Amino acid sequence: MRTNRKRYASGLTLLELMIVLVILVGLIALVGPRLLGTQAKADIKNTRTQIGNLESALKLYAVDMRTFPNTEDGLKSLLQPPEDERKAKSWQGPYLDDEVIPRDAWDNEFLYEYPPTNGKRDFPNVASAGPDGEMNTADDIINWRAGQEGGSDGETDQGSPREPMPSEK
Repeated sequence: MRTNRKRYASGLTLLELMIVLVILVGLIALVGPRLLGTQAKADIKNTRTQIGNLESALKLYAVDMRTFPNTEDGLKSLLQPPEDERKAKSWQGPYLDDEVIPRDAWDNEFLYEYPPTNGKRDFPNVASAGPDGEMNTADDIINWRAGQEGGSDGETDQGSPREPMPSEK
């Protein structure tokens, strides 16, 4: 008598499933950090671009108003005319496309300061606290050169230790 050996189920065995899972986990372990690193780089580039856009809007504001908004008025001056009627006549805004002031890639407000205490140029300081949300750390994104001697307009540097902005004190 012959026994029929075709009794095995046509599905996957537990061992085969475990091997497939080990392979998938290994692939995720290799690819995951690269994807996360790419997102972090994209967030930093996005925030630098936003700072550049704010700088452009501030330049347009300065052309009309003959000065930059002071620290107290801040970036909201790009969206709202000054309360002083004489100054309001010169205001040609809003200077931003959106009706809200943008936030950095980590949903934090940009820090604004004019007159500047950082850098050597007469241009407002605009900064993001970066991924950690804490100012005066290595991941800050700033629009002035750390230790800037003569500086040039529009240079953005991922910060290093610097003087705190008044809004941080």
